[in-house]
Amino acid sequence: MKSWKKLALTALAAVSVFTLAACGNSSKSSSASSKSSSGYTPKSLNVQFVPSSQANTIEAKAKPLAGLLQKELKIPVKVTVSTDYNTIVEAMGSKQVDVGFLPPDGYVLAHKQGYADVLLQAERYKIVQPGGRNGTTLTNTYRSMIVVKKGSSIKSYKDLKGKKIAVQDVTSSAGYIWPSAELKQKGIDVQKDDTLVTVKGHDQGVLSVLNGDTDAAFVFEDARNLVKKDDPDIMTKVLPIYFTKPIPNDTISVRSDMSAAFRKKLSAAFIKIAKTKKGHEIISTVYSHEAYVPSKDSNFDIVRQYEKIVGDNKK
Repeated sequence: MKSWKKLALTALAAVSVFTLAACGNSSKSSSASSKSSSGYTPKSLNVQFVPSSQANTIEAKAKPLAGLLQKELKIPVKVTVSTDYNTIVEAMGSKQVDVGFLPPDGYVLAHKQGYADVLLQAERYKIVQPGGRNGTTLTNTYRSMIVVKKGSSIKSYKDLKGKKIAVQDVTSSAGYIWPSAELKQKGIDVQKDDTLVTVKGHDQGVLSVLNGDTDAAFVFEDARNLVKKDDPDIMTKVLPIYFTKPIPNDTISVRSDMSAAFRKKLSAAFIKIAKTKKGHEIISTVYSHEAYVPSKDSNFDIVRQYEKIVGDNKK
């Protein structure tokens, strides 16, 4: 009898252990499933741009994108234009903006603060020099260039010390970070050695040089095309003296708490829209974007390296 009781107790203990293990596994599976399906799924979508040129007209050109996104996502979409990159970062942090068209440095800042993740990167046609015309190859990188007026005493980057330079906001990769970092590596600290004039838009950087308001400007390659319609001879009047190393293209970034399912849906929508005639016209007019491709955070490690060179100048 004692032997039988001992055997029964042993069997009961084994069943209990098995049951607990099964419950544990079930709990873990349920938790994982819940986590994978959790996250913020917008019932309406707020998208925000930052103007890289023609700041006063960019909103009207960008707003039609709302209708195209709304058609794909089946939810209301609002498109607005911010005053600068920092404003979008803060708006994403306070959950007022769901999707931000952020430049590389703006994205890195937003990601560091836990506000945003990169979803897509823009592709543009590679610029062919001399002449600054579009080539036929799409690329997800671009360059910054330093331009001066024809006949200027500035013949190379070595002549920039002590000059007046037009720059963009300190979060602009092409309009500030890249040229500043590379010049610093070459012995010119523009913060200490030059007078920096912040202008709104890369077109304004080119014009400031053309009009003699500044000696040089940091702009993306080839921003001269932005003013070519108003001045067909701009390519011979304003000349590049320096090109930086490649910069990752602009991002479409999303709130860090956005669900994986909605990210996938949003990514597909942007890629599809960019291939349509109307959608392509919008993104090309607003940002000179040609297409979008999936991206990942490690693509922007080079931005972090350049930030360290320049120093933390963001407000």
